[in-house]
Amino acid sequence: MKTQILVVDDDSKNTFALRAVLQSRGFICIPAQSAQDGIDHLLENEEIGIVLMDMMMPDMDGYEAISKIKAEKTLKDIPIIAVTAQAMSGDKEKCLLAGASDYLPKPVDIDLLINKINHYLDNGITNS
Repeated sequence: MKTQILVVDDDSKNTFALRAVLQSRGFICIPAQSAQDGIDHLLENEEIGIVLMDMMMPDMDGYEAISKIKAEKTLKDIPIIAVTAQAMSGDKEKCLLAGASDYLPKPVDIDLLINKINHYLDNGITNS
């Protein structure tokens, strides 16, 4: 079973905080400072079972990154949770339409995040 979590966020403070919390709960986390870095990790590491994707990043945003990930035959089934400061009406739907499996607004509710991660990893649920 794929158990590693890829955390894609251009803000190193956000990445550090998420990794610290998740690692304290026994998860293995891999940081990516950009969407392209995240895609590269996915292509190189078959143990990544879920992606936490920041949606607002320079160069390539989360929407474009999700589209590229879902276009890759070997990556299309990996669940992606959109983690974003965009919490206005319609933002959740926009993320899901872009191909995200789930959505979580910032600031992150850690208990909810852990529940979502466990839901996808324990059940082998994909976004196919």
